[in-house]
Amino acid sequence: MMPTSDENELTARLAREHGVSESAVLAVFEALRRGGGTMAQFSHGDFGGMSQWSPGMAMVGDMFNAGLKAKLNAIASELSGYLRDHPAEPQHGHVSASYRSARVSDSGSWWPEALGNPSATGSQNQMRYAAFPEKRRLVIHDHGKMEIYDTGEHRISGVSQSQSADSTLIFVSQLGVVRVSGLKRADPA
Repeated sequence: MMPTSDENELTARLAREHGVSESAVLAVFEALRRGGGTMAQFSHGDFGGMSQWSPGMAMVGDMFNAGLKAKLNAIASELSGYLRDHPAEPQHGHVSASYRSARVSDSGSWWPEALGNPSATGSQNQMRYAAFPEKRRLVIHDHGKMEIYDTGEHRISGVSQSQSADSTLIFVSQLGVVRVSGLKRADPA
């Protein structure tokens, strides 16, 4: 999605005010877009590499740099507010219930190509996940097996990963906590 002139001005202003590059602000902006305006996961050198943000939580690659966390929080909070006040055009169209037989992306992604770009991805041990709020899908790849779930009205914006032996994943949406056990599997065609 091409930024509007207002978005270009906002990006430039935030970069100046917080002493980071415009590309750093743009990385946060695009990650927030993918995260429905409430979650960002991205990597940029100005934030020390891999970084995450959601309301009340900022994590930067340079994890003990409180000043950098404050910059990310200020930038992401303002961009999140902008996205809330300027919603994107809704995407219309039927979403197929099955992606299991769909081709996996040639770009090196492990999820089915038809799902597009996830708003959030992560991994722990032999388990990884990707959330697709626009398609209402959550894909979990666990020990070589891929399962696709219908998230219904949940717009997943975060995850909590347990370090226990059962590698429990608990997701967060605008409706609260989402347990995978409470989601329906998307059936194959």
